[in-house]
Amino acid sequence: PTRRSSDLRDLKPQNLLVDKAKDILKIADLGLGRAFTVPVKSYTHEIVTLWYRAPDVLMGSRTYSTPVDIWSVGCIFAEMATSRPLFAGTSESDQLKRIFKTLGSPIQQHYPGLVELPDYNRDPEIMQYSPPRSFSDVVPRIDGIGLSLLEEMLAYDPLRRCSAADAMKHEYFNANIASKV
Repeated sequence: PTRRSSDLRDLKPQNLLVDKAKDILKIADLGLGRAFTVPVKSYTHEIVTLWYRAPDVLMGSRTYSTPVDIWSVGCIFAEMATSRPLFAGTSESDQLKRIFKTLGSPIQQHYPGLVELPDYNRDPEIMQYSPPRSFSDVVPRIDGIGLSLLEEMLAYDPLRRCSAADAMKHEYFNANIASKV
């Protein structure tokens, strides 16, 4: 069966419209948006503004779905807290290098499909081991609960990234909504 939904593919701060008075968020500029089907079809990797592009897409994955959007949301979340892009790469390889230097090099144990990606190890220098930095050092203005959510959104393996529904149920939103009341 075919399921239709928005498959945004270009989530970035410039495409988000916020009405603070009404607590409404709208997504604009759906130029790269397309419906997706189940099973997921194969697409080009020329999607998503570079700074918000998931590493699986940067390494050539042509089969993807909403987890690439969750990665973008994670990048935006961190940017909202720091007022600067989390990974401001200048090219695809520079983008991967910046991701790996922050999150640590991906390992097959945490991302079983890693070595099967078409551009995995395209540049062996990028794939040299780099240890992860502490999220609390990278995004110090987000509390521990928020960092937990960020980690779930920025999981290397798209199958391990939280869904939008799971993100909305995360303790971060409950704790922050309670503090607003």
